[in-house]
This record gives sequence, C-alpha cells and structure tokens, in this order.
Amino acid sequence: MTAPLKQTRFRIGGMDCASCAAKIDTAIRRLDGVADVSVSVTGASMTISHGGSLNDGKVLQQVARLGYGIARAETRIDGRASAAKAHEHADHDHEGHEGHDRGEPATTQATGSTHFHSDVQPEQAWWRTRRATLTLACAAALLAAYGIGHLFPVAERWVFLAALLVGLVPIARRALIAALAGTPFSIEMLMTIAAIGAVMIGATEEAAAVVVLFLIGELLEGVAAGRARASIQGLADLVPKTARIERAGGTSEVPAEDLAVGDVIVVRPGDRIPADGEIVEGASEIDEAPVTGESTPKRKGVAETVFAGTINTDGVLKVRVSAAASDNTIARVVRLVEEAQEAKAPTERFIDRFSRYYTPAVLAVGALVALLPPLLAGGDWNEWIYKGLAILLIGCPCALVISTPAAIAAGLATGARRGLLMKGGAVLEEFRRITAVAFDKTGTLTAGRPVVTDIVAYGRDERTVLALAAALEQGSSHPLATAILDRAKADKAPVPPALAAKAISGKGVEGRVGGVAVFLGSGQAAGERADMTEAQRLAVDSLNGQGKTVSVLVADGVVAGLIAMRDEPRPDAAAGIAALKAEGIRAVMLTGDNRRTAEAIAASLGIEARAELLPQDKQRIVGDLKSEGLKVAKVGDGINDAPALAAADIGIAMGGGTDVALETADAAILHGRVMDVARMVKLSRAVMANIGQNITVALGLKAVFLVTTIAGITGLWPAILADTGATVLVTANAMRLLRWRG
Repeated sequence: MTAPLKQTRFRIGGMDCASCAAKIDTAIRRLDGVADVSVSVTGASMTISHGGSLNDGKVLQQVARLGYGIARAETRIDGRASAAKAHEHADHDHEGHEGHDRGEPATTQATGSTHFHSDVQPEQAWWRTRRATLTLACAAALLAAYGIGHLFPVAERWVFLAALLVGLVPIARRALIAALAGTPFSIEMLMTIAAIGAVMIGATEEAAAVVVLFLIGELLEGVAAGRARASIQGLADLVPKTARIERAGGTSEVPAEDLAVGDVIVVRPGDRIPADGEIVEGASEIDEAPVTGESTPKRKGVAETVFAGTINTDGVLKVRVSAAASDNTIARVVRLVEEAQEAKAPTERFIDRFSRYYTPAVLAVGALVALLPPLLAGGDWNEWIYKGLAILLIGCPCALVISTPAAIAAGLATGARRGLLMKGGAVLEEFRRITAVAFDKTGTLTAGRPVVTDIVAYGRDERTVLALAAALEQGSSHPLATAILDRAKADKAPVPPALAAKAISGKGVEGRVGGVAVFLGSGQAAGERADMTEAQRLAVDSLNGQGKTVSVLVADGVVAGLIAMRDEPRPDAAAGIAALKAEGIRAVMLTGDNRRTAEAIAASLGIEARAELLPQDKQRIVGDLKSEGLKVAKVGDGINDAPALAAADIGIAMGGGTDVALETADAAILHGRVMDVARMVKLSRAVMANIGQNITVALGLKAVFLVTTIAGITGLWPAILADTGATVLVTANAMRLLRWRG
C-alpha cells in the first residue's frame, strides 16, 4: 500500500508574475523526494507534495537563491492542516534578498520542532521596495547619460553603457541563477540577450532605455499582484486583533488569536465581532455586509450564531466562542481560497505547457530573422540582428502566461468575498458548463426548520390559540414545539404556565392552562378527544395538501384551533431557481421527504420534484441526468447527500458559517442563498470571458509588433512595450473582476 503524500506549505515573498512562479516551480521539482509543486502568485504561497521527509533547508536555499523570500507556513497530510505554524509575511520585491548569503540553509534546530529564519520581510509600500529603488536608479542613470552625452558627445557610448549596467547586472544575475535552477528560457534571459546584442551592434542608448522600460513594467506587475493579494488579505483584516474577554466577573483585553472555544467575550456597539460564536446574552442588529454582502443588518439574540468580522451595531452582546481564530469562518475562507489559487485550471495548465515550447521557439525565430536575410539575401547584418533582438522582446511570454492565473485568482477572490467558495481554477472553469442543478430540499431550498404558517381559531381568537399551544410546549426542544414558541415570541403572545403538562407518546401533549384542560396533537389523536366538524376536517386536509403539518388544539373537550407548520422555502429560493432557468439551466429537487410536501414546495418554487428518495436514489438520479448529456451540479448539506455530491460534476455544499461542509464538496455557498448558485455560474462565465480577452490582447499586440518590427517600422523600445504593456493591460483587465457584483 502506497503511503499518503505529505504536503508542506511555504509563504513566498517577491513573486509578482507567472514567470516568477514557474522559476520556483522548476527549481523545487529538481529536489530529491518532491512529488509535486503548486505555486500561487496571488496567494504568495507554495505547497510541496512529498513522500518522505523533506529537506526544508534545501527548499529555503533554492528559493532564496532565486531572489525570493521564503518561510515555512504549515504542514498537511492528506489535505488536512496540522498545528505546525511559523511566521507568515509577504514582500513584493524580487531584489530584496540579493544581499543574503546564499551559502547556508536558513534553518535552525530547536527542541521538538524545526524553526525557520523568515526570509520574507513584512509587507511594505511598493515605492519603498528594492524593485522601486532599482527602477528609479536606472531611470536616473539614463537621464544623466542623456545629459552627459549631450555635453560630452565623445563619452556618450560609455555613459549609456554605464546606465545600462545599473539595471542589466541584476537582471543578468537573475537570468543566470534561473538557468542554473532549470529555467534557461526566462524573461530575464531574453532581456539580457537582447540588451547585450544591442550593445554589440552599437544600439547602447536604446538598450539602456529598454532596460528602464522593462524594470518599470516589472514594477507595475508587482503593484498589480499586490492588489490581487490585498483583496484576500482585506478579508482576513476584517477580524479585529483584540477581544474583550469575560473572566472572574470582569473583562480584560486579549489578542483575538488567543481566544479558545468556550470563552465568553463582550462585544460593544460599533465593534467588530472577533470570533465565531453563539450569543449568550443580549440582542442587537448585526451588520454582516463585510462578510456576506447583505446590505440589511439582521436582528440576532440569545442562541443565535454570529461570525467573526461582522459588526455589532446597537447593543452589548456576550458571545461564547465556537471556533478558534485559525478555524473561524474568515480564516477558513482565506485558507480555502489560497489553496484554490494553487490548483491550476485546465486552461492555465494548457497555457503553461504551451509557454514551455513557445519561448524556445521565439529564440529560434529571432535567430532566423537575424541570420537568414543577411546569409541568403545579402541583407545588412546590423539591421537584421537588430530586428531579431526586437523579436526576442516581443516574444516574451509574460502577458500570455499570466492571462489565465490572474483572472482565475481575481475570480476566486471576488467569489470568496461574497461567500462563493470554489476549490480551485478547475472548479471555477467548470461552472460555466453546468446545464442542470439538483437541489436537496431540507436546509438547501428551505431553511431547514419548520415555522408556523397558519393559525385557525374556533370560538377563540388566534392569539389565545397560540398562547395555549405555547404554554404546553414550554421546555420542549422538538422542532414543532420550537416553531410554536418562536411564533408566540414574534407575536408577543403571552405564554401562561401549564400545570401537569406531559407528552403522550405518538399523539401529542396535554396539561392544564388557567384551569382549562388543553391537548395539542395530531388530527387523529384530537378526534379521539373531541368531535371535529366536517369543515374542520376539510381545513386539516387542505393544510396537509399544502405539505404542512397540522396540530389540533383541544380545550375542555372542544376543538379550539388548528396550527399549521412547514419548513418554508428560503426567501430567495424562487428567484434563485428563476435565475438558473434564465441562464438555460434545468433545476430539479431531490428529497427524501413525502411526495405531498415535496410537490407543494416544488410548485411554489417552479421546480420539478423527485420525492421519497434514499441517498442511493439521489445518486442514481444524478447519474441519469449525466447520462442524458447534462453537466450536473448537486447542491446539498455536504453530509447526508455525500453520494450524490460525489456523483455530480460539481458538488456544492450549502450551509451557514463554520457548519458548512467545506471538506466534502467542490464548492460551497457560505451564506445559504439559493441565488448564489446562479451567481457562481455567472462568475465562471465572466472569468472565462476575461481570460479570452486577455489572451487576445497578449497575442494580438505581439502579432502587430512582430509585423511592424520585420517591416522596419518599430524597434527595440516599442518591442519591450509590446511585452510589458500587454502584461500590464492583461493584469489590469483581470483585476476588473475584483469589482464584479454578480
């Protein structure tokens, strides 16, 4: 039996484009024992899958040699996180680690565990990075060279050469290190070859200008990558750093990360809630917009759940913590998105494979353009070498390679901020192909708990009927009893004490309320205690026909009223189903509930229903839909629907807060909105359309400048703009997805 692969995760500082990730990926794959590597630029992370122990020192050394910061993040086995943690920071500066001694692994041993000297510096503003300093220095040197060259023409070539070296030496150094680590055809290598070639044919001034433009382009890429990272970091920053904890009758302020499950915290009006938990005292309007996107605050009281990062608006609350800081709703969302960004989409994998052949092909084409016309047609060597060098710069694959991961990362991030969680680019890409959605009923299309829908009174008013029923149900945790008590609370109906109240197995509950003998139970049991008129029986049948459970109230031997209850559809369920139909997607409800209830709910939502199903029946129906040629998504709670979720093309878990079954499905709807299924499809289509635009821009600009360069219209500096400009345009276009509203 093959031992399970272990996964070790690292934080990486300084990555800001897909070629950065590719260099790290290639270098780490060359290490012994490494089975697979996943690198995320926007997540600033790397996950290494390995069979046995991993030489962490070699990993840190290999990445540091490439000029990136690195620190151990966490270890997982079979996809599950362990408690091993280290410092997690990020830096967006390739050159920030040039001064470190690369000769020694950045590790030290400590008793019982291994600690790593973090080579990842705290985040800083982009204009303070080494990258920005280098770009400014190179630009200043170029301007100085123009001035000196104008004053002393005889020294012009040498001052431009000096200006060129300011920027080219670090670029060439990175190219050499990348080549030694297994990436000979890097953007830095193409840049170095083009610049040296330009100097050899006397175009030193232009070569210096091209290096400055290249560095400016890289700086802009770093800014764009930082924006993408900030979109997720902004979600993590919603959780306050401190909390007021109640201990020994008083309160004290502690770091939020130190809170433990079971602690009771005090949340004042206007404060963000520092942890997931349950309200144990107080009531308040909770603004969940930062986490769920819902604009209207929700009134919450004792026994209701609140999420970390939401805002307590108007009342003092005491909350019992239900999840540690590392496992609260937002932390889980951030972790899921970071891991998802490391899982490449099919389109991204294709582009990666394509670029491996594309870059050497560009070198070959550049060489042919430089050599063939002079050799075969007597062309001018300097002219055609110049054109060949320009083609090297035009052909740089950066814009093409980043076209897909930038859009995927932005799509995953913007989805996460709206409670739409997808486990990787492959899932995000697959959503656009969905043609059928199978919904569970209870807890998915419905709220998962019954509510009182009808009160019919005979001889008394409805308020009295509700009060008598609630009196009998006090202290009961049965779902129907809870529904009656909740309705009494909502209607502010008085709940008098009940004497000698007792449950009668299979029939109902009885007792005395205000001197009146009262019974509440099924229609059949009530018929044994009181004569029901034909009109009353018809009323019960009518309510049952609507899929409702009816309890009959008998007072002093006379039928006093009917109380009907049903697990009602979520407020947006009908609109959510209609939105799917508008996208041309078939919707079907699969439930184990009785046919009458299922058909009543389905009719109100406009969805076809399959009822009285066992888990294996749901799995079979999903298989039948797939055999019809449909791409099927299954939406359920992720636990008792596991067989059907696994059988579907995409399994979607629907739930609230930390209870959502994130480990079971391919995607999750965090906040229980049926409409979010259609939003996931729309987001997928928006992302794939964005990728199409990016690829068109990346290849289109290259094609235009390729023609103009061979025709002699454009030269080296427009060529670098074709690459750098396309990269910036593609990244900026992908970042538009961060403003997607669905």
